[in-house]
Amino acid sequence: MKESLLWGREEKSGSKRGKLIWEGLMMMSNNKVEKLKNTVKNSVPVRSSRMNMWMLRATTTVILWICIVQLTAFGDMWGPRVLKGWPSCFTHESAIIELPSTKPRVLPPKRVYKNNGYLMVSCNGGLNQMRAAICDMVAIARYLNVTLIVPELDKASFWADPSEFQDIFDLDHFITSLRDEVRILKELPPRLKQKVENGFLYSMPPISWSDMSYYKNQILPLIQKYKVVHLNRTDARLANNGQSIEIQKLRCRVNFSALRFTPQIEELGRKVINLLRQNGPFLVLHLRYEMDMLAFSGCTQGCNSDEVEELTRMRYAYPWWKEKIINSDLKRKDGLCPLTPEETALALRAFDIDQNIQIYIAAGEIYGGSRRMASLAKNYPKLVRKETLLEPSELQFFQNHSSQMAALDYLVSLESDIFVPTYDGNMAKVVEGHRRYLGFRKTILLNRKLLVELIDQYTSGALNWEEFSSAVKQSHADRMGGATKRLVIPDRPKEEDYFYANPDECLDPSEDDDMLSSTA
Repeated sequence: MKESLLWGREEKSGSKRGKLIWEGLMMMSNNKVEKLKNTVKNSVPVRSSRMNMWMLRATTTVILWICIVQLTAFGDMWGPRVLKGWPSCFTHESAIIELPSTKPRVLPPKRVYKNNGYLMVSCNGGLNQMRAAICDMVAIARYLNVTLIVPELDKASFWADPSEFQDIFDLDHFITSLRDEVRILKELPPRLKQKVENGFLYSMPPISWSDMSYYKNQILPLIQKYKVVHLNRTDARLANNGQSIEIQKLRCRVNFSALRFTPQIEELGRKVINLLRQNGPFLVLHLRYEMDMLAFSGCTQGCNSDEVEELTRMRYAYPWWKEKIINSDLKRKDGLCPLTPEETALALRAFDIDQNIQIYIAAGEIYGGSRRMASLAKNYPKLVRKETLLEPSELQFFQNHSSQMAALDYLVSLESDIFVPTYDGNMAKVVEGHRRYLGFRKTILLNRKLLVELIDQYTSGALNWEEFSSAVKQSHADRMGGATKRLVIPDRPKEEDYFYANPDECLDPSEDDDMLSSTA
């Protein structure tokens, strides 16, 4: 009872005070307006009537604004009891527009170290060869305590892609996410930049498959002497093995975290993945059967005489493709050729891949076109590509930018239910390793040497279909992208397992066990 009486008194008192304040404000407003009118009436008529009217309106607006501010402050003080019944624009709840809560990004602390100089690098090759090289160069810069200048991408290779680093990767994220390991700058400091532009730059290719002792003993003294050293080739310049665990984990961190694609590429990649997911599970087939691959490898299985001649001319046209005379049949039997579309169709059927599954072709233009794709399309009619899923306008920006197109395929490949590369090139290897990191996602790693032998036996009638399919499945039971130790072959780095295909120092084998138990 006492509380309700107090509440009533407080409410009456609050209403009375609100009324008094409002009347006082309005009286003050009227007095000021009247005073202003008298002032204007009695002043020397120097200014025009238009100016006087403008001043009157401006002063009145300011006074009214002061009144509104005072009332709003009064409402915040006394709450909804005093302002009850006033328009909702004066209430505290409606004055706040709720925005999505975005937590500020927490940056790692900068690593403080004595800078030994600056390292410039020019990457060579396609997207995934450059991706691995960037990871290596970050690790080298960290080990040498030097400042890395944002890597330059290859623009002179077969693909002639003019893309800069920031056209493919999120540059600011790359720099800031690694600042606790190494200092990365977008360009040299002005004085050194001017020196380089004037032609004073020590440039060299490092030795392939080198360990960190080479960079410490050979490259670091050069950096300390010249202040800036430019490495003009970066492919496979750091050994797969024999590195400290810290270096190996840094290579993984760059690859799986720091090298994020631009928002535009990420967004379009998500759209493709969502379009595929709407229609169920999908398989990504990295069908490496483009013209440049066949010309480079010399593999002409299934090609007619005109095509063989065309591919040979192309191989001789590129001087950096050193191997010119190639025996295609012998190379195929050694397992060194990409599977043809026809061989791929047989392999997928042998693995009992559902013929109604969507197959996303992650590749460029298939050499031979629809003629060579006929067998695959007959067995797996749900073949799609980014060009068939997206509107031409959505891909317009990516035209003539092969690395940006490859980035889209990379994102889709990571998220597929099954990934099948028909050749162990750079994309196949890097995607394989990334899928292992993401939880040992199913990746069918084809044993091409054994597979073409089995295919030849089947097509010749030596094996029936059941025998062929059983042999294919049995021979690949342990080639599904699961946990395994990386094969190390001392003094033969080209023949051992590639670090980025199986970075087992960065993997958790228990995730593979969990995946197996969940599918059992």
